[in-house]
Formats: sequence, C-alpha cells, structure tokens
Amino acid sequence: MDSLSLREARRLALRAQGFGSQPKGGAGLAAMYRQAARLNVLQIDSVNALVRSHYLPLFSRLGRYAFADFDALAWGQGRKRQLYECWAHEASLVPAEVWAELRWRRDQARQGIGIYRQLARFAVEQPQVVAQTLEAVVQRGALGAGSLAKRVEQAGPWWDWSPAKLALEWLFAAGEVTVAGRRGFERLYDLPERVLPAEILAAPAPTPEAARRALLLRSARALGVASEVQLRDYFRLSPAEARQGIAELQEEGSLQPLQVQGWSKPAYAAEAPNPGRPVQAAALLSPFDSLVWERERTEQLFGFRYRLEIYTPAPKRVYGYYVLPFLYRERLAARVDLRAERAQSRLAVHAVHLEAAGLDDEGLDALAAQLRALAAWLGLADLQLHGPADVLREAVARH
Repeated sequence: MDSLSLREARRLALRAQGFGSQPKGGAGLAAMYRQAARLNVLQIDSVNALVRSHYLPLFSRLGRYAFADFDALAWGQGRKRQLYECWAHEASLVPAEVWAELRWRRDQARQGIGIYRQLARFAVEQPQVVAQTLEAVVQRGALGAGSLAKRVEQAGPWWDWSPAKLALEWLFAAGEVTVAGRRGFERLYDLPERVLPAEILAAPAPTPEAARRALLLRSARALGVASEVQLRDYFRLSPAEARQGIAELQEEGSLQPLQVQGWSKPAYAAEAPNPGRPVQAAALLSPFDSLVWERERTEQLFGFRYRLEIYTPAPKRVYGYYVLPFLYRERLAARVDLRAERAQSRLAVHAVHLEAAGLDDEGLDALAAQLRALAAWLGLADLQLHGPADVLREAVARH
C-alpha cells in the first residue's frame, strides 16, 4: 500500500477541489460549469447572512462571476441549464448527467425505503392529494408549495399547507417532478421533461450497484484522497452500500488504497497520487463548502476544528454567528465572521480569529484582498471592521 504524508494528502485534496488554478479567461459559463462538474455537488442552504451558500464555492475557486450566469446553469432554460436540484449530500445542485446515476434513490423513495418511509406512507394514505398535486403541476407548471396550497385550498376543507408540501416533497423525491427554478428561495416544481434536456432523461439508468460505484468514483475524484466514511458522505450512501462499492472498485482497479500519515484507517484515491507543486490559494470558504463540510476530515487534513455556531446562543459562541474559514496557500489560517448588511451596502467583518500559526503581512494582505473582492462581487460599497477584526485594519487600508 502506498503512503502519503499529511502535506501530500492536503495538496491532493486542494487540487482535486479546484484550488490554485483560476482560469485566465475569467469566470464565464464554461469555466463555472467545469468547476461545478469537478466538485459534483454544490450544497444549498437557506441561511442568507452573507449570500446563499451554493453561490460561494465557485467564487472561492474562480473569483468574481455573474450571478445571472450561475442562475442560468442551475435554473435556466435550454442548453445553458447544466445542473439540477436533488438530494445528494443535502439539498444540492449536481451536474444534470448525474440524473441517471441517482435513479435508484428515486426508486427507493417510491418504495418507501430508508429515509423516505414517512413520505411514502403519506403518498399511500393520501393518494388523492398526491394525484391532485401532480395534476396541478401538469396543468399549470412551475408551482411552489405556497401558491399551490392557495389554489387547491378552495377545492375542499381537507387541503392545507402541510399536505401540499408533503405531496410535492414526495413527488420530488420520487422524480415525478423536479425543480424548475426558484422564487426568492421557494422551489418551483415542474415535470422533468419540461425542465431537463431530453438526452439526460433518455440516458439508460445503470444498475443500483453500478450507479453507486459511479457516485463513489465521483466522490473520490472530487476529494483527491479520502477514507471510506468521507467517500460515502459525499453523496450520502449507507455504510453497506459504500463498503460494497469500494470493494468492487478496488477489485476492478478504479480505486487504490493509501495510507495517510496520522490516519488510523485506509484512504482511497481514484488516480495514482501526484501532489505536484504547492497550491497557492487564497479563499474564503462557505461553511457548506465540500472542502470542509465533513468536519472530521477537515480536522484530519488541516488540524482545524470547525463547527457552525448559527444555532448556538450568542453568549456561548466561540468564533461568531456566520464564520468562514480562510484558506491561505495550503492551510486553513483564519476564521472570519461576516455579514452582508445590504441596507447599508456594506460587508461587516465582525471578527477575525487567526489560527496558531498566524498570518504574516502577505497573508493579511491576501485576506484583505479577498474581503474587498467579496464585497465588490456582492455589490456592497463599503467594508466595515469591528473591534475583533482589528488585526486586519492596516491590510484593509492598503487595499
């Protein structure tokens, strides 16, 4: 079994995640899709303290891009739309080609297997609600749960918000409807054939076993090097599904086991490890970025214990409400508590917490530059530092 130092594993992970190689031609649609396809999963989250989380990973890797371009990739019409929404890691945007590889999961929803048991029970107990909901989508298209509930509510006293939402959630999980777009943050559902390209829907679905192997390979390529737990977490496979898939991929030579310095369990890579030159990265990361969303992996790779404190009472928070890790070169070097104060058109930096190794002047300049770039991308005119962010004051003045 080949072995890797922790530094080599970290470098492999950063390269696999697309850091250190911003496109020379700017962040247009093509570069954005390549990066999204490289990551395979962009997690969606409702928190909007800074910007919706699905927008941040591409900014972290590519720099400024047009929000309209991202929306075209995710929810646009025709050929520009190359991503679709599904339950992957959590609620996520994934490349449209993954549709066929997730057929088995939609089948599980129909059959009420695992996490879909409650939704499937609702569909069995309330077939009329489900049928009327689907018919409303067929007839009207691009409907949200709120507008659908108001429309159908008049049909009888049995209908309220909860059944409308449950019916749509089950139809979505089963693949009978998909997300056509969003109004604010509300999903708008329509039939897959009116949303996804015909060739995506016509692609033959692999067997469940082959599909899970394909998903594990996607995970391995996106992570660079990863343990079994980390591989299965990417698309939320079960332990049994992941173990079987990893064994089969090893047998066919598509995954190779590795020993990473300090890791108690084997790691795996989809390609012969080639860490290459040091990664020159400077990026603020969403709390839901795939580089850091698996907290144990983040601690193993970077020695960085990271917990989101949004739901922690303010007096008990250690670092702040909405804290972004700052990636500098090959380490997570700081934590930055940020808020977009849109009414005042400013990016508020509530705190900057440096890790033990600190940041030299060059590193502080890099962080200040990233904050300026983030503010400009968000259309915020000002950058405001609060007391706990004073370590950045001179660097911000230089930028």
